[in-house]
Amino acid sequence: MSNVFKLIEKDEFEEIAYGYDKKTGLKSIVAIHDTTLGPAFGGTRMMLYDNEEEALKDCLKLARAMTYKNAAANINFGGGKAVIIADSKTQKDEALLRAYGRFIDGLAGRFIAGVDVGTDENDMVIVQQETDHVTALPTYYGGAGSTSGATAYGVYQGMKKAAEIVFDNPNLADKSVSIQGAGNIGYRLADFLTQEGAEVYITDIDESALQKASENLDVKIVEPESIYELDVDIFAPCALGAILNDETIPKLKCELIAGSANNQLKDVEKHSEMLKKRNIVYGVDYILSAGGVINNSQQYNPCGYNKEAAYQKVAKIGDTMKKVIEIAQSNDITTCKAAKMFAEDRLELSKRLNKWYIKAERGIKV
Repeated sequence: MSNVFKLIEKDEFEEIAYGYDKKTGLKSIVAIHDTTLGPAFGGTRMMLYDNEEEALKDCLKLARAMTYKNAAANINFGGGKAVIIADSKTQKDEALLRAYGRFIDGLAGRFIAGVDVGTDENDMVIVQQETDHVTALPTYYGGAGSTSGATAYGVYQGMKKAAEIVFDNPNLADKSVSIQGAGNIGYRLADFLTQEGAEVYITDIDESALQKASENLDVKIVEPESIYELDVDIFAPCALGAILNDETIPKLKCELIAGSANNQLKDVEKHSEMLKKRNIVYGVDYILSAGGVINNSQQYNPCGYNKEAAYQKVAKIGDTMKKVIEIAQSNDITTCKAAKMFAEDRLELSKRLNKWYIKAERGIKV
């Protein structure tokens, strides 16, 4: 692909690695964006793409976001991402995952693989057979388990702190919230919200996910195409990205957007400005969705993973979100620009420090 170095140069990536295994059919890409704070830490997305160029672009976009997510989350890991070009429902097997593990091991600790769309903690158990550079392991393996619960909890805490500014009250009991996506994160977020007493609307293209939500939670089911036009206080995108765009933003009737989906804005600069002009506060995706990586980073604590301590740190996402909104308001800029400033301040601080790295048994910089 002739433009790869142009893509690397544009956003200052450190490394892009391609992994291929003929026997298993593995086709994987790892993008390492920035290791200023430590080894790159990011999930493994397994899905089919229209072509390899689309897979690369997705991987790069996600990896760059991880740098800012990890920096803003105050964890000592850099940003990276991995994609496996395969159908997770029909092509995933032990051989493929172990081949992926060998590929990751060859990066010598510069990238630590976690879970994302198409992979879960049980997959990471198989990957770990070939490499120690893996996180999101089940709790019975000494890991932090699924990222979904922690991610939803972080979004919930961030939403409450944002509501404190937007509505002058963090209490969501009298608020209406629409959730796009009833998967693991959206479902858990709906659970937190309904327990507090919020009126929750939810949609998904997966009928089984909607049925589960309808049967177990006090929510109202709406059609996917109707979610943008609901007259609600808060909109929570918890599915795929690029859903905030020229077509959907004019339809919104909310005052706050706070969800877990990655890369919600199709064009960050243009569409964040559109939201600002409409007086809709945008809860920046990589700030709110950091609960999973914060939780998984606690796997590397010297004393081992502790859920209570991990969730206490996840709860601080709310304070970060509040700071970002305050920075945006005091400087009359978008929350996206404010979040970038917030994350880059920590990256710059780390670059100015004289560091002594200790090499742990598994080659992780601590």
